[in-house]
Amino acid sequence: MAWEPGEGPRDRLLSHGAATLSDAEVLAVLLQTGYSRCNAVGLARELLEHCGGLTGLTRADASSLLACPGVGNAKLAILKAAMELARRQALQELDGSDVLSSPAATRRFLQHHLGGRSREVFTVIFLDNQHRVIRCEDLFLGTLDGAAVYPREVAVRALQYSAAALIFAHNHPSGIAEPSAADRRITERLCSALGLLDIRVLDHIIVGRGREFSFAEQGLL
Repeated sequence: MAWEPGEGPRDRLLSHGAATLSDAEVLAVLLQTGYSRCNAVGLARELLEHCGGLTGLTRADASSLLACPGVGNAKLAILKAAMELARRQALQELDGSDVLSSPAATRRFLQHHLGGRSREVFTVIFLDNQHRVIRCEDLFLGTLDGAAVYPREVAVRALQYSAAALIFAHNHPSGIAEPSAADRRITERLCSALGLLDIRVLDHIIVGRGREFSFAEQGLL
């Protein structure tokens, strides 16, 4: 199906703004073309249905995306590049900012950074004494069952970067942003170990599907 001049999602994006388009239409602008059975919007709708919406799309791995008819390596690269740009923009927004005054930016970055992972990842944001970001690093990678976290390695990295404070974060691939007993125990161990080095733990954020749990906000630190 060919679009009449001015009717395609790209034309409407340029003339009326991206906010006027549906999720499928915005995705179609990225994909540009469909395949033999449908146009770009049709392919975008199939992709969203296949993945369970935008959140599912960001979580989908390469094999899952390639299993959708009409998606080859070229479209896979476009989708992955778009997701990476969103993650980098969120990190840039966070980088150099006062983390305490921008919790929304912190959460937004962590959703981009961890929300789509199919394995548990333990991330540390290292901060200076004014709570500006020095570095963000994935320290421990786990399986669907969890990640082994070692306080000694966290402390070594914090001293290496001369960090005065830290924010921990990890994802729950199940999508449920509630702390387990193991999450509570490792947070206590990390706080105790780093406290001996006069390094503050500002928060531990668990990233679920579209939502987060903050230890600090719940009074658990």
